[in-house]
Amino acid sequence: MSLAQGPHSLQALQARYGDRHRWLLLLSVMLGSMAAVMSSTIMNVAIPDMSAHFTLGQSRVQWVTSGFMVAMTVSMLTTPWLLSRYGYRRVYEVCMWLLLGGGVVGGLANDFPWVLAARVAEGLAAGVVQPIPAIIILRAFASEEQGRASGLFGMGVVLAPAIGPSIGGVLVDVFGWRSIFFMVVPLAMVALWLSRRYVPTSAPGGVQADADSPGLDWIGLALASASTLMLLNGLVQLRGDDHTVAVALLVLAGVGMALFVAWQRHLLQPGRRMRRASSGRTGQVHQARRGPLMNLQVFGHRHFAMGALVSFTYGIALFGSTYLLPVYMQMGLRLSPSYIGAALLPAGILLAVTIAAVGRLSHRMPPAHWVSWGLALLALSFALMPLVHPAAGLALLWILVILGRIGLGFILPSLNLGAMRGLPKDLIPQASSVIGFVRMLGGAAGVSICAIVLEWRLAVYALASSSSGDADLRAFNETFVFLATTTALALLAAWKMGEAQTIAKKD
Repeated sequence: MSLAQGPHSLQALQARYGDRHRWLLLLSVMLGSMAAVMSSTIMNVAIPDMSAHFTLGQSRVQWVTSGFMVAMTVSMLTTPWLLSRYGYRRVYEVCMWLLLGGGVVGGLANDFPWVLAARVAEGLAAGVVQPIPAIIILRAFASEEQGRASGLFGMGVVLAPAIGPSIGGVLVDVFGWRSIFFMVVPLAMVALWLSRRYVPTSAPGGVQADADSPGLDWIGLALASASTLMLLNGLVQLRGDDHTVAVALLVLAGVGMALFVAWQRHLLQPGRRMRRASSGRTGQVHQARRGPLMNLQVFGHRHFAMGALVSFTYGIALFGSTYLLPVYMQMGLRLSPSYIGAALLPAGILLAVTIAAVGRLSHRMPPAHWVSWGLALLALSFALMPLVHPAAGLALLWILVILGRIGLGFILPSLNLGAMRGLPKDLIPQASSVIGFVRMLGGAAGVSICAIVLEWRLAVYALASSSSGDADLRAFNETFVFLATTTALALLAAWKMGEAQTIAKKD
């Protein structure tokens, strides 16, 4: 029996569960995405304790976050190929096993290299999983249902980082940083059970997964990986006294990215995607194909190109602030991890509610408008952060965190729909992985850039002020102003995305 006709093919599951299968499938991948998102964000609460346990400086312990981000960023580009080659279920289950194994190994590790390896394994799995929900929403749901599906999915996914820091802060205070790794294990186990029931074996579109599909672009993957590593390592090296190595790494990263783009364009040329190869045992000659890792044709659609630019700058602001806020509350405001969790919990729950509401109301306003309003609120929350001071109480801090989370609630269900709606169906898997890649690339860079700006300002104010508390606060405040400026710049691309969508509809 062929895979397409098997008992776990998309057709068989749709026949068994009817119209509700697409919602059950969405629930299944939502659990896996919750595990991936939790593993990417919750570790920030444990960074100070982990740094003290392994006696690491800020630049080394930050690789717990950056290593995860690099792995997640690069592995996203492999999702379309993996799905077409092995199908939804096999790819999804391997990712859940990686997340589960990374949580166990990281929680039991006694050496920092093992902790870092566990984080990289979790990042690889999280990167492959991230584009899958957008593919399912755009392929399995009608256009009038996509907003609601995105809202429900987004509401579920943000519950992980909303509840996670609260529970994680208590766990760090009571059991130490190791307990953070184990939080992902139950979610991964439930996601594995659900995948056996509702995730199909077929590839995107319900077609049979093809073992003879085009080969993976290993050259492109190597160029993307090397360029991303050199970019982030160059940003880390900027903190040292000798900037020669940093500049060399950043230049090499730029060259690597240029070569990556040139190679992807080369593979897209007519006649270049087919090459002759022989099977050694039979001597038969057959056609072996190699598709590009990143299909640059998606950037030919102007609204997608602008959406990708929004996604990149949004990634800098989102992941930079996710890294910065817990550190700010601990170092700048001298708050305990458990108090930080309690402070972030109401904002996280309100974020989940906002996403669900925006998803239901998304048809009343173009996605670009929701994204623009969200970016404006997020930028405002960063810009007003310098007004927070412990002597004046922490009510303003809570208000600003809530304001920023409302902004995120406007953006999250709308950005992918605004960038990818209207694309040809065969480009949707590539578009989902590309927009995720640029968002994570911005996020990975954003974590490093925020750390660089923070350490730079801390060093400046430490020399100019005898009060370390005031110096810390001013350094954090200026880092938040940097994030506000970056987020405001993303507004320009969001407006252009809306203009491009309007033009495309008229055409």
